[in-house]
Amino acid sequence: MADRRKLPRQRVGWLLLPLLLVGAAGIWFATDPGFRAARDAPDAASSRPQDEFERRVRAYLLDNPEVIVEAMQRLQARQRAAELDETQMLLEAHAEEVFRDPASPVGGNPEGDVTLVEFFDYNCPYCRRVAPVMAEVEAADPRLRVVYKEFPILGPNSLFAAKAALAADGQGKYVAFHRALMQTQGAAAEPTVLKLAAEIGLDVARLRNDMERPEIQASIERNLALAQALRINGTPGFVIGDGIIRGAADLTTLQAQIREARKRK
Repeated sequence: MADRRKLPRQRVGWLLLPLLLVGAAGIWFATDPGFRAARDAPDAASSRPQDEFERRVRAYLLDNPEVIVEAMQRLQARQRAAELDETQMLLEAHAEEVFRDPASPVGGNPEGDVTLVEFFDYNCPYCRRVAPVMAEVEAADPRLRVVYKEFPILGPNSLFAAKAALAADGQGKYVAFHRALMQTQGAAAEPTVLKLAAEIGLDVARLRNDMERPEIQASIERNLALAQALRINGTPGFVIGDGIIRGAADLTTLQAQIREARKRK
């Protein structure tokens, strides 16, 4: 995934392992009859050496490693549930911008029952790899609506290509131009972008003029702000129903998410 930031979220659970060890030990001591007896006898408790405490904690955890495994599983389940809740709240709050922004080009079946939204950058290698998958998903599903979110995060070339693509929408050739740009070999820089525009039959002079329209810059800025709100920090990113996929996805994953979205309708 082309990303502006490294977010090692998968490591969060393991970083909490020391806390879980302490918590597991605390649970054990709280339920251990010997510990309760010592707790109720202050003199005995105060005389227990620190190294004895540490030895008993270590021995318990080594003898009962399943306690740590269970704690980690529960923590991960809670994290997944919290992430799902957060995703649903984010999409509810931004539904109009995500699914129904009139400035975002639409492909597939405009009246489709499920919408697949993609955030992408024409210079992102992962987006280019996903492009054939997107085409296959759309071709195989006549009820699928596709929303294209220009998300140029990889520099001036990407911004130029995004503006050109949105300008092409005014000439009714957005999808064709989008697919041509995704098949580009090398950087989608100005000369390449304009050459492709001419090849698919766009009026290049009009295209260059339309690219400067303030509405196009405003559309891109809205997409950038929306992606930030949805915690989409790189490309590609997908929204399907009430789910967000951050990063590249294969055909099986996308189609499974589409089926789930239909079930929930």
